[in-house]
Amino acid sequence: MNTAKELIQNLVQSQPEDATYDEIVRELAFDRMVQRGLEDARKHRVVGNEDMLHRIKTWSN
Repeated sequence: MNTAKELIQNLVQSQPEDATYDEIVRELAFDRMVQRGLEDARKHRVVGNEDMLHRIKTWSN
């Protein structure tokens, strides 16, 4: 298993040479959000479509 530092280094190295600081930070944040979402899915911490649709409908009232 890679350490957090190794994962970050790999992600930064995969960016184009002309990538800006902001683009790299956005890519790191996006990757972290995806990893968290995958972990939530693995641990069944998700909301089904039907339940979410019901929740959204209650917001507009």
